[in-house]
Amino acid sequence: MTDFRVLLYKIKNGLKKRVRQVLEVYDLDFEIKDKYDIDDLLEVTRILRSENGCPWDREQDHKSVRMNVLEEAYEVMEAIDADDAAMLKEELGDLLFQAVFHCEIEKERGRFEFNDICDDVTKKMIYRHPHVFGDVNVNNSDDVLKNWDKLKKKSKHQDTVADTLDSVPMVLPALMRGEKVFKRASNAGVALSGTSEAVDLVKEKLASLELAINDKNEALTEDNFGELLLSCCILSRFIKKDCEKALTFAVNKFIMRFRELESNTRSQGKTLDNLSDEQIKALFLNSD
Repeated sequence: MTDFRVLLYKIKNGLKKRVRQVLEVYDLDFEIKDKYDIDDLLEVTRILRSENGCPWDREQDHKSVRMNVLEEAYEVMEAIDADDAAMLKEELGDLLFQAVFHCEIEKERGRFEFNDICDDVTKKMIYRHPHVFGDVNVNNSDDVLKNWDKLKKKSKHQDTVADTLDSVPMVLPALMRGEKVFKRASNAGVALSGTSEAVDLVKEKLASLELAINDKNEALTEDNFGELLLSCCILSRFIKKDCEKALTFAVNKFIMRFRELESNTRSQGKTLDNLSDEQIKALFLNSD
């Protein structure tokens, strides 16, 4: 079956006539335009989920496409890191479609629709920016963030610091979640005194991990390994480095070193199996 979604995407390439034919065949009431807006996207999504729409889209629910939201969000981040405007425009559109798609599912259930989330987030932004839309005075960005956190806790009924820690989503990447939890604990006054103490904590956790490994205690090894990673998250706050970004950069450097090593090995008519222990060790230790 022809997927009219693909044809809609290709309208700019001169396929308006074919799109009209598809819409007529499926008796879909949709206007062909040179430029579309949010109302058109909402209508396209409704059509995709309709009886005469796309079988695949119609079969989906929140859980079946939940990972798509995460994937599209990561692709937005990739576009931002690449400073690629064309890529960013496309990926933001894909992410927006995910929001619209989930809203359509909820609209079908009669619980809320797209305009409701626009209303909610607009009210939230107004409420959390009283220095712009109200009579609250601030001196700097720090004051803004303090007000934001205070209003957020109030609106979410977070009465204790533990409540704010619990509210950090468990679905976040573990390093990011660790950073956020420690940041909130620090904002409440529960933090190490400085970088030196944070470094000592990392050393202490590493030593504990080594002992657990030597004792062949698997449960304790896993526990101490997690504690070591958390201590690195804590250290990141003191040295003002993002854990996810730093690890991503390190992984990319490893891939580059690996590629160079593999290329040199192949140019010598050898395979990676021929690498010496020293060469393999250098691959992991080289930080250039």
